[in-house]
Amino acid sequence: LSERQYWGSDLQLPEIPFEDILYNDESAYTWLCTLKKVGIVLLTGAATRQGELVKLGHRIGFLRLTFYGPTWQVQDKADANNVAYTTGKLCFHTDYPVLQHPPGVQFLHCIKQTAAGGQSEVVDGFHVSNKLKKQNPQAYQILSSTAVDYTDVGVDYCDFAVQCKQRIIDVDSRGQAVRINYNNATRDTVFDIPAEKVRPFYAALKEFDDLLNSAEHKFTYKLKPGDIVTFDNWRVLHGRQSYQTGSEVTRHLEGAYADWDVVMSRLRLLRKRVLNRD
Repeated sequence: LSERQYWGSDLQLPEIPFEDILYNDESAYTWLCTLKKVGIVLLTGAATRQGELVKLGHRIGFLRLTFYGPTWQVQDKADANNVAYTTGKLCFHTDYPVLQHPPGVQFLHCIKQTAAGGQSEVVDGFHVSNKLKKQNPQAYQILSSTAVDYTDVGVDYCDFAVQCKQRIIDVDSRGQAVRINYNNATRDTVFDIPAEKVRPFYAALKEFDDLLNSAEHKFTYKLKPGDIVTFDNWRVLHGRQSYQTGSEVTRHLEGAYADWDVVMSRLRLLRKRVLNRD
């Protein structure tokens, strides 16, 4: 499990049938191992109705409750309180860097898909961070040491006002990236660092962002109704291409989160079951 498999635009997106995950321990074990190593797995063949992610939550233990509820609906909404609830383009980001402990895993279930546009995009943040570290160690050092303010205020599952400082690239004692915290939609206007460090920070951030959006690093795909994409929210940045607005909802995803502690607990239990059977 310690060996990550890095990828770019050449990603061969792993796929496993959703029903196999729910009822077959070997398939569930393969799913969680692959999720940990590759960072993203597509589950196929789920019903096209709300509630399928609750089943997935029960399979691993439980879902993570956030200010957007135990699950949440990604669709075009009037008076949207989140940029995801529009038809516009979503730039690469990780979810919830505004929390001290962002959710580790994200699930997105495609219930309805628009005919034109709405393609999903993902990029391996650890792979890109490694590239940045090699080509510009100073930029890597700046992004892994500068605390950035994030803030989010609104009303959804409940009213909320949250604020947090995060480093865009969190590193361990060896200087290796362990979590990406990057979301311009919730990055605060407050930036309390010495004035002489502002320009170098933005130069480093631009280089990182350019790498994220380069053709060799990003992978584009389109979810079909019944697909559930599961990915590492600490590693994989995700985005969406824009699509046309209409009088009716043409694109509907249901989303949910889980914590890595819960996922790893289930993985260990499944490993014992699978090995004991063998």
